[in-house]
Amino acid sequence: MSTIAQASPPSGRTGLWIGWTMSGLLLAFMTFDTVIKLLDLPVVIDTMKQLGIPPELDRLIGAIELVCLVLYAFPRTAVLGAILFTAIYGGAITSHMRLEDPLFSHTLFGVYLGLLAWGGLWFRDERVRALLPFRR
Repeated sequence: MSTIAQASPPSGRTGLWIGWTMSGLLLAFMTFDTVIKLLDLPVVIDTMKQLGIPPELDRLIGAIELVCLVLYAFPRTAVLGAILFTAIYGGAITSHMRLEDPLFSHTLFGVYLGLLAWGGLWFRDERVRALLPFRR
């Protein structure tokens, strides 16, 4: 009979630092992405056209991202923010798959962001670790 041990993050402060660093990277990138959409920059308009999304939706998408960003930034609502971000990333992945964009640089970029979002929470929140246990 074998024993299954639940993996635990690095102890105490180290795990918290890893979690907040991962979450901070996500927050920094998503802040940048939200701001350029809200400012209606030409690069956003061009990208929206390439993805087949009406460019006039850029500010609405930016506003939705801003709500997700605020929710994710606060520990009390971070899980809800991560869930909503996951939905946004799923849409982005689908858009890139439809266009047959490069896999690792474009299509999977939403997966990388999702890993940062959930990985950051996993390291800093024991409730998330209880929901997503890793076993060795």
